[in-house]
Amino acid sequence: MGIIDKIIFWLPRILSIGFIMFLSLFALDVFGEYSGLELVVALFMHLLPSLILLLFIVIAWKHELVGVFIFLFAGIFYIWMVGFGRPWSWYAFISGPALIVGVLYFWSWVNKRKNI
Repeated sequence: MGIIDKIIFWLPRILSIGFIMFLSLFALDVFGEYSGLELVVALFMHLLPSLILLLFIVIAWKHELVGVFIFLFAGIFYIWMVGFGRPWSWYAFISGPALIVGVLYFWSWVNKRKNI
């Protein structure tokens, strides 16, 4: 396995973890609004999408096609969910990385098939 193959293998995995960490930052807004048990419940609810994506990353670690479908779906679903009347930056910073990670998982899957 050459250096390029290693980069193609690790890039989607590292970026998907980074993307989840970025999404998790949005959960921090609950600390200013809630306290006590309400805070725990609100934090869990805000982190639920990140936890679900983390579960899929664990699966996609071995099965790249899962990563392809989940991240492409997540990027497209976000655009559909918020509608088309939002600022372009919403799509660029949320859907953009998800779509890029999905494409990188696809590239990793193709590279793996090529090297078999």
